[in-house]
Amino acid sequence: MLPSKATSLHIDLVGNLHKWMAFLAIAELRSLTRAALHLNSNQSMLSRQLNALERECNARLFVRTGRGVELTEMGLRIFPQVKALLEDAERLELGIRGEAHLPAGQVTLGLLPSLSHPLIGELFSRLHAQFPDVRLRVLEGSSGQVEEWLADARVDIALLYRYGPSLPEMEVALARVESYLVGAAGDPKTVGGQVPFRALDGLPFVLPGPPNGLRNALDAMARREHVTLETALEVDSLPLFKSLVAGQRLYTVLPLHAVWQEVQAGQLQAALIVDPPLQRTVSMAEARTKGPNRAVQAVTGLLTELFEENAGRGLWLPSRVAPAT
Repeated sequence: MLPSKATSLHIDLVGNLHKWMAFLAIAELRSLTRAALHLNSNQSMLSRQLNALERECNARLFVRTGRGVELTEMGLRIFPQVKALLEDAERLELGIRGEAHLPAGQVTLGLLPSLSHPLIGELFSRLHAQFPDVRLRVLEGSSGQVEEWLADARVDIALLYRYGPSLPEMEVALARVESYLVGAAGDPKTVGGQVPFRALDGLPFVLPGPPNGLRNALDAMARREHVTLETALEVDSLPLFKSLVAGQRLYTVLPLHAVWQEVQAGQLQAALIVDPPLQRTVSMAEARTKGPNRAVQAVTGLLTELFEENAGRGLWLPSRVAPAT
């Protein structure tokens, strides 16, 4: 935590670091002539800086020898501190320049497994090309886990599914996602491309166990529409969902992007749920306990681009949901 009042420091002696750069160069090269060449200066200017420094220190810092100059006892005593001071100043300058011009550092992204496949490969590729000093770390988890990571600042950015007309404060809507009834290849229920919600009545489902955002929304809609969802199996693994639907002739409800490759390959079939539809919003949130960071901003910018492009491909719909006010 930052202090509530300004730190009291008196640094007149180190206010101009150029004189200490001259001191360091002279001490290391043991010659005013070689130090002047190293600093792209001239010997008379360096002599004036050294004289001014010795007046401020009220002590001699060098003695002349037949081969050049040597540090005095005072000079030897302060040399390591001066070198450390200048190295710290250089690191500060490099850090400021890097923060101002080129994002750098590690960014941790938390998201649900169904969002990983259409995003992470392309996100990594673009980061590597545009921001090579930004390192990406990806954590996959359930919606509850991702929210916990976000609250604890274990992730910098979280991608979540939200249900309802508005989003929590400070979250940004990236896309609207339709829900699909997913069945095995050749399944008669999903062959037509669309199914009314009432067609889900009595089908054997593999679904995530509660608490889960999709499961909660699905159960709530089933109660409103007087539809019985027969849950044959509860699992929390997206690959297992797909395997069981394809191999055991079960059904599940997923967004299209979660099964895009399998549908394109003819391994699964998906029919849009309509009348009424079951929609969710993909939202993006940043950890509140962390300050602005250009590396995080670079990743959120690329994520926004990717969601817009994939909406054009038909993986999801453009967002129209606003944060809660």
